[in-house]
Amino acid sequence: MKRGLPHPLLVLAALLSLLGCGAFILLFGPIFNIYWFILAPIILTLYQLPAVYVFILWKRRNRKADGRRPGIEAETDKNKNAPDGI
Repeated sequence: MKRGLPHPLLVLAALLSLLGCGAFILLFGPIFNIYWFILAPIILTLYQLPAVYVFILWKRRNRKADGRRPGIEAETDKNKNAPDGI
């Protein structure tokens, strides 16, 4: 099996995710209290949005490279018989 370098968009998504977590810790770590504890999921979600967007772009590009359309797997799985032929 030939293994190459990962796609740059995938690497960028991972890097953006780490930067989002790091920015949250850097900005809110020193002043963390119950108020920030309650708002932490919302803030982390906002900081992770760029990584999610880049990951979605990578998935779309990867799908186009394979020649597949979204939802194709679900359509073909419905028409398959069980392994014993029933």
